[in-house]
Amino acid sequence: MGKIVVAEFVSLDGFIQDPLWTAPFWCDGIANYKSGELEAVDALLLGRTTYQMFAASWPDHPEEGAYKDKMNSMPKYVATDSLRDLDWNAQRIEGDLAAGIAKLRTEQNLLVFGSASLVKYLREHELVDEYRLVVYPVLLGSGLRLFEAVEPEATLALADSEVLDNGVVLTTYRVTANSVVRPSFG
Repeated sequence: MGKIVVAEFVSLDGFIQDPLWTAPFWCDGIANYKSGELEAVDALLLGRTTYQMFAASWPDHPEEGAYKDKMNSMPKYVATDSLRDLDWNAQRIEGDLAAGIAKLRTEQNLLVFGSASLVKYLREHELVDEYRLVVYPVLLGSGLRLFEAVEPEATLALADSEVLDNGVVLTTYRVTANSVVRPSFG
C-alpha cells in the first residue's frame, strides 16, 4: 500500500499561493528536505495548473543533478477535465477521479506539489496520508489558504520537525484519523 503526501510551502498565516516569496529563504536545509521527499516517492500527482507550470519549466530548468533528473523522468498523474494531450511523462487520470487516485495510491507512493484545488479534493475524499509543510516566517495577509473550511476534519500527528537558522520550520504530519474526537463537557 502506498501513500499520498502533500508537500507545500506555507506562510505563517497559512497561504500557499504563488510562492515567489519563499526565494529569499532558500538554503541547503530546504533543498535537502525537498530532495528527500522526492526520493521517497514513485510518482507525482498534480492538478492541472501546477502540472502546466511544472511541465513548462522543469524540462529546461537550469538546475542540474539528481533532483532535476528525477522530476523529469518520474511518472506524473494529472487530475484534469480540460487537458487531453499531456507530455513530460504525464498521463491524465481517467474516469472517476477519487477511485482512480485511490487505485494509484494502492500501487505507489504519490507526492502532490502545489495543486491547491486537488489538495482540497483529496482532503474531502480522505485520501491524504501525510503533509510535508515548509512553514516560512512571513505573514502574507491574503491569497489562497492551504486549509480553508476543512471538511472533513482530521487528526494529525507530528512525525518530524526541524527549525532552520533562517526561521523556516520543516514539518511532517501524518494523518492519524479522518475525524476529530471532541470532548464532552457535561
